[in-house]
Amino acid sequence: MIPPMERPDFQISLIDAAQRVTIKGAMTLPHATTTEADFQTIATDRDVHLDLSGVTRFDTSAAWIIASLDARLKDAGQTLEINGTSEEIKSLLRSVTAAMPTPTVVEQPKMTFMDWVASIGQSMASAFMYLAELVGFLGLFLARLVRSLRHPKDFRLTALFHHCEEVGLKAVPIVALMAFLIGVVLAFQGSTQLKQFGAEVFVVDLIAISILRELGILLTSIIVAGRTASAFTAAIGSMKMREEIDAMASLGLDPAMMLFVPRILALVIMLPILGLIANVMGLLGGGLMAWIDLGISPALFMTRLVEGTDINHVIIGMVKAPVFALIIGVVGCHAGMQVKSNAESLGRMTSSAVVAAIFAVIVADALFSIFFAGIGM
Repeated sequence: MIPPMERPDFQISLIDAAQRVTIKGAMTLPHATTTEADFQTIATDRDVHLDLSGVTRFDTSAAWIIASLDARLKDAGQTLEINGTSEEIKSLLRSVTAAMPTPTVVEQPKMTFMDWVASIGQSMASAFMYLAELVGFLGLFLARLVRSLRHPKDFRLTALFHHCEEVGLKAVPIVALMAFLIGVVLAFQGSTQLKQFGAEVFVVDLIAISILRELGILLTSIIVAGRTASAFTAAIGSMKMREEIDAMASLGLDPAMMLFVPRILALVIMLPILGLIANVMGLLGGGLMAWIDLGISPALFMTRLVEGTDINHVIIGMVKAPVFALIIGVVGCHAGMQVKSNAESLGRMTSSAVVAAIFAVIVADALFSIFFAGIGM
């Protein structure tokens, strides 16, 4: 059995304006950790004279420790002088020093005004390309929908019912709860402000117009965008990762007819229904809060609602629903088809689809508001 080698003797002394480091014994791998810790105690504010005349054994780990010390001293503007080394140790030190990695500092080019203009142009071009792709997907959906009307046997009715359940029926609880709470909040905040003017009864108009015209369908669409756009992207993207869509095309099955049409059409059918549920629950929450906080009875609330609310508010809210559904469905399906063959791409496109769908819905709602205001509705 080979006896373990003792730890090398490490001593530091000061000579004039430099440090003298003397090492005796074996500088080998078994003691590399302790040797490295000793070398870390060497100050880098003055030159170092390293005496290796007493070293009995020397390997690559010791050469790396000394080369690291030399690099630290050079960074601090100091020098390392090595004495008492054999030709073998010198050769090993030269080899290890030459093999030490040198960090490369890449200077970031300064951004000029033309670079800034070019980056804006590239961003705008990318945005227009993305919008053109979405329009292309919308055209593909409409073309396949017309084809299914001409050839009903190609239409997947079972898939349509399945997706109606997924995007519509299973979303009813969260949509109803959201709308009910929004109605409660509107009634409470509206009553707090209107009490100052003795106009508490107008809280009914506030609730009705806000929910029926804007908030009911907008917040429902935002919830559906977060819930359904991500589901569409994840489902289609997973199929694309596993090359199932390529297999469908090889079998003569149209992926657009099989995947896009049932999903988007289910959304177009179910979002107006979810919007109606949100309107009813919002009015119910607002009426309940008005009864509790202001003493407006349900009968008075209904009378004021019918007499003071124009049917145009309901129509405007419902007109938006199919458009929002098309936007959410097209964005989700398009993002699913952009997934590459890795999980990172799937996660990135799923998040992108949710953000893009919500942003597009809000922009579309703003455009609707400007349009209806322009025509006097």
